[in-house]
Amino acid sequence: MRKTYLEINLKEFENNIEKIKKYIGNKEIMPVIKSHAYGTYINKNIKILNKFNIVAVALIDEAIELRKIGYKKDIFVLNQPDIHEIELIEKYNIIIGLSEESFLDKMIETNKEYKIHLEIETGMNRTGININDLERYISKIKRSKITIEGIYSHLSSADYDKEYTEKQIEIFKKALSIIKKNGINPKYIHISATNGTLNYEPLEFTNMIRPGLLMYGYKTFNNSDAIINTKPICKLKSTITFIKNVPNNTPISYSKKYITDSNRIIATIPIGYGDGFRRELSNKGYVIVKGKKAKIVGSICMDSCMVDITDINNVKVGDEVLIFDNKIITLEEIADQCNTINYEILCNINNRVPRVFIDK
Repeated sequence: MRKTYLEINLKEFENNIEKIKKYIGNKEIMPVIKSHAYGTYINKNIKILNKFNIVAVALIDEAIELRKIGYKKDIFVLNQPDIHEIELIEKYNIIIGLSEESFLDKMIETNKEYKIHLEIETGMNRTGININDLERYISKIKRSKITIEGIYSHLSSADYDKEYTEKQIEIFKKALSIIKKNGINPKYIHISATNGTLNYEPLEFTNMIRPGLLMYGYKTFNNSDAIINTKPICKLKSTITFIKNVPNNTPISYSKKYITDSNRIIATIPIGYGDGFRRELSNKGYVIVKGKKAKIVGSICMDSCMVDITDINNVKVGDEVLIFDNKIITLEEIADQCNTINYEILCNINNRVPRVFIDK
Protein backbone atom coordinates (compact mmCIF):
# COMPACT_ATOMS: atom_id res chain seq x y z
CA MET A 1 0.00 0.00 0.00
CA ARG A 2 1.10 3.54 -0.69
CA LYS A 3 2.84 5.24 2.25
CA THR A 4 0.70 8.38 1.88
CA TYR A 5 -2.72 7.62 3.36
CA LEU A 6 -5.64 9.01 5.34
CA GLU A 7 -6.15 7.25 8.67
CA ILE A 8 -9.77 7.16 9.91
CA ASN A 9 -10.53 6.24 13.51
CA LEU A 10 -13.87 4.37 13.55
CA LYS A 11 -14.00 4.17 17.33
CA GLU A 12 -13.73 7.94 17.56
CA PHE A 13 -16.49 8.26 14.95
CA GLU A 14 -18.76 6.01 17.04
CA ASN A 15 -17.91 8.03 20.15
CA ASN A 16 -18.90 11.20 18.28
CA ILE A 17 -22.26 9.66 17.33
CA GLU A 18 -22.92 8.76 20.97
CA LYS A 19 -22.19 12.34 22.06
CA ILE A 20 -24.60 13.68 19.43
CA LYS A 21 -27.30 11.20 20.50
CA LYS A 22 -26.94 12.27 24.10
CA TYR A 23 -27.32 15.92 23.09
CA ILE A 24 -30.43 15.52 20.88
CA GLY A 25 -32.33 12.97 22.96
CA ASN A 26 -34.74 10.66 21.14
CA LYS A 27 -34.45 12.21 17.68
CA GLU A 28 -33.31 10.17 14.68
CA ILE A 29 -29.83 10.74 13.27
CA MET A 30 -29.56 10.75 9.48
CA PRO A 31 -25.79 10.91 8.89
CA VAL A 32 -24.72 12.92 5.87
CA ILE A 33 -22.24 10.74 3.97
CA LYS A 34 -22.10 12.61 0.66
CA SER A 35 -18.82 13.25 -1.16
CA HIS A 36 -17.37 9.97 0.14
CA ALA A 37 -18.50 10.85 3.67
CA TYR A 38 -16.62 14.16 3.51
CA GLY A 39 -13.55 12.36 2.20
CA THR A 40 -13.40 9.80 5.02
CA TYR A 41 -14.81 6.87 2.97
CA ILE A 42 -17.03 5.86 5.87
CA ASN A 43 -19.71 5.55 3.19
CA LYS A 44 -17.89 2.38 2.11
CA ASN A 45 -17.98 0.79 5.58
CA ILE A 46 -21.16 -1.29 5.73
CA LYS A 47 -20.67 -2.16 9.40
CA ILE A 48 -20.86 1.53 10.34
CA LEU A 49 -23.70 2.31 7.91
CA ASN A 50 -25.88 -0.46 9.32
CA LYS A 51 -25.96 1.34 12.66
CA PHE A 52 -28.32 3.91 11.06
CA ASN A 53 -31.89 3.47 9.82
CA ILE A 54 -31.49 6.15 7.17
CA VAL A 55 -28.50 7.89 5.58
CA ALA A 56 -28.22 11.00 3.41
CA VAL A 57 -26.26 11.50 0.20
CA ALA A 58 -26.25 14.23 -2.45
CA LEU A 59 -26.44 12.24 -5.68
CA ILE A 60 -28.34 9.29 -7.13
CA ASP A 61 -24.99 7.72 -8.04
CA GLU A 62 -23.92 7.90 -4.40
CA ALA A 63 -27.14 6.16 -3.37
CA ILE A 64 -26.64 3.41 -5.95
CA GLU A 65 -23.12 2.82 -4.67
CA LEU A 66 -24.55 2.22 -1.19
CA ARG A 67 -27.03 -0.31 -2.54
CA LYS A 68 -24.22 -2.13 -4.35
CA ILE A 69 -22.20 -2.57 -1.16
CA GLY A 70 -25.24 -4.03 0.59
CA TYR A 71 -26.95 -1.20 2.47
CA LYS A 72 -30.65 -2.16 2.52
CA LYS A 73 -32.15 0.55 4.73
CA ASP A 74 -33.45 3.99 3.72
CA ILE A 75 -31.28 6.23 1.56
CA PHE A 76 -32.24 9.87 1.16
CA VAL A 77 -30.90 12.03 -1.67
CA LEU A 78 -30.73 15.60 -0.40
CA ASN A 79 -30.49 17.36 -3.75
CA GLN A 80 -33.07 17.50 -6.53
CA PRO A 81 -32.07 14.71 -8.96
CA ASP A 82 -32.02 15.00 -12.72
CA ILE A 83 -35.23 14.16 -14.52
CA HIS A 84 -33.48 11.36 -16.42
CA GLU A 85 -32.71 9.57 -13.12
CA ILE A 86 -36.34 8.83 -12.22
CA GLU A 87 -36.06 5.22 -13.42
CA LEU A 88 -33.06 4.67 -11.13
CA ILE A 89 -34.97 6.04 -8.14
CA GLU A 90 -37.50 3.26 -8.46
CA LYS A 91 -34.99 0.55 -9.40
CA TYR A 92 -32.79 1.13 -6.35
CA ASN A 93 -35.55 2.09 -3.89
CA ILE A 94 -34.23 5.58 -3.20
CA ILE A 95 -36.03 8.38 -1.32
CA ILE A 96 -35.50 11.81 -2.83
CA GLY A 97 -35.80 15.43 -1.80
CA LEU A 98 -38.28 17.07 -4.16
CA SER A 99 -38.57 20.75 -4.98
CA GLU A 100 -38.99 21.15 -8.74
CA GLU A 101 -42.46 20.91 -10.28
CA SER A 102 -41.61 19.52 -13.71
CA PHE A 103 -39.71 16.72 -11.97
CA LEU A 104 -42.79 15.99 -9.85
CA ASP A 105 -44.99 15.97 -12.95
CA LYS A 106 -42.70 13.45 -14.62
CA MET A 107 -42.77 11.19 -11.56
CA ILE A 108 -46.57 11.31 -11.50
CA GLU A 109 -46.62 10.50 -15.23
CA THR A 110 -44.89 7.16 -14.61
CA ASN A 111 -47.79 6.09 -12.35
CA LYS A 112 -45.36 4.35 -10.01
CA GLU A 113 -44.82 4.47 -6.26
CA TYR A 114 -42.14 6.74 -4.84
CA LYS A 115 -41.23 8.11 -1.42
CA ILE A 116 -40.23 11.75 -1.20
CA HIS A 117 -39.37 14.49 1.26
CA LEU A 118 -40.67 17.91 0.28
CA GLU A 119 -37.93 20.53 0.40
CA ILE A 120 -39.22 23.90 1.58
CA GLU A 121 -37.60 27.18 0.55
CA THR A 122 -37.07 29.06 3.80
CA GLY A 123 -34.18 31.38 2.93
CA MET A 124 -31.29 29.36 1.54
CA ASN A 125 -32.42 30.35 -1.99
CA ARG A 126 -30.79 27.35 -3.57
CA THR A 127 -33.64 24.88 -4.16
CA GLY A 128 -36.97 24.36 -2.45
CA ILE A 129 -40.72 24.84 -2.76
CA ASN A 130 -42.01 28.34 -2.10
CA ILE A 131 -44.54 28.14 0.69
CA ASN A 132 -47.11 29.90 -1.54
CA ASP A 133 -46.88 27.00 -4.01
CA LEU A 134 -47.00 24.22 -1.43
CA GLU A 135 -50.75 23.57 -1.62
CA ARG A 136 -50.47 23.02 -5.38
CA TYR A 137 -47.70 20.46 -4.94
CA ILE A 138 -49.63 18.64 -2.25
CA SER A 139 -52.78 18.55 -4.38
CA LYS A 140 -50.87 16.94 -7.25
CA ILE A 141 -49.16 14.41 -5.00
CA LYS A 142 -52.39 13.34 -3.30
CA ARG A 143 -53.77 12.32 -6.71
CA SER A 144 -50.70 10.15 -7.40
CA LYS A 145 -48.96 7.08 -5.97
CA ILE A 146 -46.27 9.23 -4.38
CA THR A 147 -45.89 9.19 -0.58
CA ILE A 148 -44.77 12.33 1.25
CA GLU A 149 -42.59 10.64 3.83
CA GLY A 150 -40.77 13.75 4.99
CA ILE A 151 -40.45 17.52 4.96
CA TYR A 152 -37.17 19.39 5.27
CA SER A 153 -35.26 22.60 4.71
CA HIS A 154 -31.76 23.93 5.20
CA LEU A 155 -30.60 26.69 7.55
CA SER A 156 -28.16 28.92 5.66
CA SER A 157 -26.71 30.94 8.52
CA ALA A 158 -27.21 28.95 11.71
CA ASP A 159 -23.59 29.50 12.69
CA TYR A 160 -23.87 33.26 13.10
CA ASP A 161 -27.23 34.92 12.27
CA LYS A 162 -29.88 34.17 14.88
CA GLU A 163 -32.53 36.55 13.53
CA TYR A 164 -32.36 35.17 9.99
CA THR A 165 -32.30 31.58 11.20
CA GLU A 166 -35.37 32.10 13.37
CA LYS A 167 -37.22 33.52 10.34
CA GLN A 168 -36.31 30.38 8.41
CA ILE A 169 -37.58 28.20 11.23
CA GLU A 170 -40.90 30.08 11.32
CA ILE A 171 -41.42 29.61 7.56
CA PHE A 172 -40.69 25.92 7.96
CA LYS A 173 -43.21 25.61 10.80
CA LYS A 174 -45.86 27.25 8.62
CA ALA A 175 -45.11 24.78 5.82
CA LEU A 176 -45.44 21.90 8.25
CA SER A 177 -48.82 23.25 9.36
CA ILE A 178 -50.00 23.36 5.73
CA ILE A 179 -48.94 19.77 5.17
CA LYS A 180 -50.69 18.56 8.32
CA LYS A 181 -53.81 20.57 7.47
CA ASN A 182 -53.93 18.56 4.27
CA GLY A 183 -54.04 15.31 6.21
CA ILE A 184 -50.36 14.39 5.83
CA ASN A 185 -48.34 13.39 8.88
CA PRO A 186 -44.74 13.00 7.65
CA LYS A 187 -42.52 10.32 9.15
CA TYR A 188 -39.44 12.54 9.04
CA ILE A 189 -39.30 16.28 9.83
CA HIS A 190 -35.83 17.80 9.65
CA ILE A 191 -34.21 21.21 9.25
CA SER A 192 -31.03 21.02 11.36
CA ALA A 193 -27.70 20.05 9.84
CA THR A 194 -24.54 20.49 11.92
CA ASN A 195 -24.85 24.19 12.79
CA GLY A 196 -28.59 23.97 13.36
CA THR A 197 -27.99 21.03 15.69
CA LEU A 198 -25.33 22.90 17.64
CA ASN A 199 -27.22 26.19 17.98
CA TYR A 200 -30.97 25.51 17.70
CA GLU A 201 -31.77 22.01 18.89
CA PRO A 202 -33.96 20.80 20.42
CA LEU A 203 -36.69 21.99 18.04
CA GLU A 204 -39.81 20.34 19.38
CA PHE A 205 -41.59 20.09 16.01
CA THR A 206 -38.77 18.10 14.29
CA ASN A 207 -37.80 14.48 14.84
CA MET A 208 -34.53 14.10 12.92
CA ILE A 209 -31.20 15.86 12.40
CA ARG A 210 -28.64 15.68 9.57
CA PRO A 211 -25.15 15.94 11.10
CA GLY A 212 -22.27 16.28 8.68
CA LEU A 213 -18.85 17.63 9.69
CA LEU A 214 -19.93 17.35 13.34
CA MET A 215 -19.76 13.55 13.14
CA TYR A 216 -16.24 13.66 11.77
CA GLY A 217 -15.13 15.83 14.67
CA TYR A 218 -14.16 19.09 12.99
CA LYS A 219 -15.19 22.62 13.92
CA THR A 220 -17.81 24.48 11.90
CA PHE A 221 -17.32 27.77 13.73
CA ASN A 222 -15.08 29.04 16.53
CA ASN A 223 -15.62 27.05 19.74
CA SER A 224 -18.28 24.82 18.19
CA ASP A 225 -16.58 21.94 20.01
CA ALA A 226 -17.58 23.55 23.31
CA ILE A 227 -21.23 22.65 22.55
CA ILE A 228 -20.74 19.02 21.55
CA ASN A 229 -17.13 17.97 22.06
CA THR A 230 -16.73 15.62 19.12
CA LYS A 231 -13.18 14.63 18.24
CA PRO A 232 -11.45 14.65 14.83
CA ILE A 233 -11.35 11.19 13.33
CA CYS A 234 -8.75 11.65 10.55
CA LYS A 235 -5.00 11.99 10.29
CA LEU A 236 -3.29 12.49 6.94
CA LYS A 237 0.04 10.67 6.94
CA SER A 238 2.99 10.25 4.62
CA THR A 239 6.69 9.40 4.82
CA ILE A 240 10.08 10.80 3.91
CA THR A 241 11.44 9.31 0.69
CA PHE A 242 14.56 11.41 0.09
CA ILE A 243 16.90 13.70 2.07
CA LYS A 244 19.47 16.04 0.57
CA ASN A 245 21.99 18.57 1.89
CA VAL A 246 21.52 21.76 -0.11
CA PRO A 247 24.03 24.66 -0.20
CA ASN A 248 23.21 28.34 0.00
CA ASN A 249 21.53 29.98 -3.01
CA THR A 250 19.96 26.76 -4.33
CA PRO A 251 16.45 26.82 -5.90
CA ILE A 252 13.94 24.22 -4.75
CA SER A 253 11.12 22.90 -6.95
CA TYR A 254 9.39 24.49 -9.96
CA SER A 255 9.87 28.10 -11.03
CA LYS A 256 12.52 28.83 -8.39
CA LYS A 257 9.88 30.19 -6.02
CA TYR A 258 12.17 29.30 -3.10
CA ILE A 259 15.95 29.74 -2.96
CA THR A 260 17.93 28.74 0.11
CA ASP A 261 19.55 31.54 2.10
CA SER A 262 22.02 29.20 3.86
CA ASN A 263 23.02 25.54 3.88
CA ARG A 264 19.82 23.54 4.46
CA ILE A 265 18.65 19.95 4.78
CA ILE A 266 15.64 19.28 2.57
CA ALA A 267 13.35 16.23 2.66
CA THR A 268 10.98 15.06 -0.07
CA ILE A 269 7.51 13.76 0.82
CA PRO A 270 5.32 11.84 -1.67
CA ILE A 271 2.18 13.96 -1.46
CA GLY A 272 1.18 16.78 -3.79
CA TYR A 273 -1.69 18.67 -5.33
CA GLY A 274 -2.65 15.53 -7.29
CA ASP A 275 -3.59 14.10 -3.90
CA GLY A 276 -5.51 17.21 -2.86
CA PHE A 277 -2.60 18.81 -0.98
CA ARG A 278 -3.18 22.41 -1.95
CA ARG A 279 -0.56 24.46 -3.83
CA GLU A 280 -1.56 27.48 -1.73
CA LEU A 281 0.56 25.89 1.02
CA SER A 282 3.73 26.32 -1.04
CA ASN A 283 6.36 28.23 0.96
CA LYS A 284 3.98 28.86 3.88
CA GLY A 285 2.51 25.58 5.08
CA TYR A 286 4.01 23.01 7.44
CA VAL A 287 4.06 19.28 8.05
CA ILE A 288 5.03 17.41 11.22
CA VAL A 289 8.28 15.46 11.43
CA LYS A 290 9.26 13.84 14.73
CA GLY A 291 6.69 15.95 16.55
CA LYS A 292 7.98 19.26 15.16
CA LYS A 293 6.77 21.54 12.39
CA ALA A 294 8.80 21.42 9.18
CA LYS A 295 8.16 24.21 6.68
CA ILE A 296 7.14 23.44 3.11
CA VAL A 297 9.68 25.00 0.75
CA GLY A 298 9.25 25.58 -2.95
CA SER A 299 6.15 24.93 -5.03
CA ILE A 300 4.13 21.87 -4.14
CA CYS A 301 4.31 19.46 -7.09
CA MET A 302 1.58 17.14 -8.36
CA ASP A 303 3.02 14.09 -6.58
CA SER A 304 5.41 15.44 -3.98
CA CYS A 305 6.59 18.37 -1.93
CA MET A 306 9.75 19.40 -0.13
CA VAL A 307 10.20 20.46 3.49
CA ASP A 308 13.05 21.96 5.48
CA ILE A 309 14.25 19.61 8.25
CA THR A 310 17.49 21.43 9.06
CA ASP A 311 16.53 22.06 12.69
CA ILE A 312 15.04 18.62 13.37
CA ASN A 313 17.49 16.00 14.63
CA ASN A 314 17.98 12.41 13.46
CA VAL A 315 15.56 12.45 10.55
CA LYS A 316 15.96 9.57 8.10
CA VAL A 317 14.32 8.20 4.97
CA GLY A 318 11.21 6.23 5.95
CA ASP A 319 10.29 8.43 8.92
CA GLU A 320 6.58 9.16 9.28
CA VAL A 321 5.24 12.58 8.33
CA LEU A 322 1.91 13.98 9.52
CA ILE A 323 0.21 16.45 7.20
CA PHE A 324 -2.35 17.14 9.91
CA ASP A 325 -2.71 15.48 13.30
CA ASN A 326 -5.50 17.69 14.78
CA LYS A 327 -3.15 18.98 17.50
CA ILE A 328 0.13 20.39 16.22
CA ILE A 329 -1.45 21.06 12.82
CA THR A 330 -5.23 21.17 12.57
CA LEU A 331 -7.47 20.93 9.55
CA GLU A 332 -8.74 24.42 10.40
CA GLU A 333 -5.20 25.83 10.33
CA ILE A 334 -4.62 24.40 6.85
CA ALA A 335 -7.98 25.75 5.65
CA ASP A 336 -7.11 29.23 6.95
CA GLN A 337 -3.80 29.17 5.09
CA CYS A 338 -5.67 28.25 1.90
CA ASN A 339 -8.38 30.88 2.47
CA THR A 340 -11.10 28.24 2.51
CA ILE A 341 -13.02 26.02 4.96
CA ASN A 342 -12.06 22.73 6.57
CA TYR A 343 -14.88 20.97 4.68
CA GLU A 344 -13.11 21.65 1.38
CA ILE A 345 -9.70 20.47 2.56
CA LEU A 346 -11.10 17.15 3.82
CA CYS A 347 -13.40 16.50 0.85
CA ASN A 348 -10.65 17.24 -1.67
CA ILE A 349 -8.23 14.57 -0.49
CA ASN A 350 -7.95 12.62 -3.72
CA ASN A 351 -9.14 9.04 -4.18
CA ARG A 352 -5.60 7.93 -5.01
CA VAL A 353 -4.81 8.47 -1.31
CA PRO A 354 -5.67 5.15 0.41
CA ARG A 355 -8.01 5.23 3.38
CA VAL A 356 -7.00 3.12 6.38
CA PHE A 357 -9.61 2.39 9.06
CA ILE A 358 -8.48 1.86 12.62
CA ASP A 359 -10.64 0.91 15.59
CA LYS A 360 -9.06 2.06 18.78
